[in-house]
Amino acid sequence: MKSQWECFLQNVGEWHGSFTSLSRQGEALEDIPSVVIIEQTQPQQVHFTLHRDSPNHQDIELDLRGSFGRDALFFETGAFSLGSMQLSPFGKFGCEFGLMEIDPSELRGANRRLRLVQLFENQALHTLTLICEQRAGTNAPERPPLTVDDLIGEWQGEAVTLYPDWRSPDSYSTALTIQREGDRLKQKLRFGEGDAGHTIASTAAIKGSTLLFDQSTTPIQILLLPDGASCNCPLQIKPGQPFVLELGWLLRLNLRQRIVRSYDSKGEWTSLTLVTEHKQ
Repeated sequence: MKSQWECFLQNVGEWHGSFTSLSRQGEALEDIPSVVIIEQTQPQQVHFTLHRDSPNHQDIELDLRGSFGRDALFFETGAFSLGSMQLSPFGKFGCEFGLMEIDPSELRGANRRLRLVQLFENQALHTLTLICEQRAGTNAPERPPLTVDDLIGEWQGEAVTLYPDWRSPDSYSTALTIQREGDRLKQKLRFGEGDAGHTIASTAAIKGSTLLFDQSTTPIQILLLPDGASCNCPLQIKPGQPFVLELGWLLRLNLRQRIVRSYDSKGEWTSLTLVTEHKQ
């Protein structure tokens, strides 16, 4: 099993893309071209540079050395999340997700990355930033915007869950069924096996490129975004109720990844899960 540092090193490279600011309804507000360079300078040191082509943003440069705080976790693919460990009643709260393209040959590094920043203020969704990137020197095309039809079907998956206290990871199977009935979407998610398994059923109103799960005590929306991406989060975080934040990515018509950051009823970050699903 790779160390967290070795998992992070899957992100080494020069990445060209853009930072797209989105409203809470998923509308593009601003798009800024960007270059990220992650260069390994020593076995346990990396130099990080971020350039955004805008007079309103200064370049960011920093050195990372060998380890990370408990607010970040990395998977063996290079997928990751970092962000707030505790929900606070006031002020800012949020996280960043990163997913790496899966190469079927497993003979080369990923040529695409997808990142998403979800930011809340006073426990209400405030802004989103979608970052679509490709490795310099490659011609990896951006995928079409995600649609409802892309999601319909039965998805069989494998999940890995990491924990911020660095206990041993958990691995288990998942099964997700998504159906459309008129202007509503029905989904049933089962994870785990046998008596230890759990099933969650939910329905959502389809409103253009937004899925609104409006029948729970905490309304949740999934935004269908460019590059096959999806953003799942509550519109308003309610104290005393658990919640999840999620980024999804349709890599191919029959292959999807989801990375999920889970918080408990006390607002404490409890786990990070990466799900790799195949449509049957």
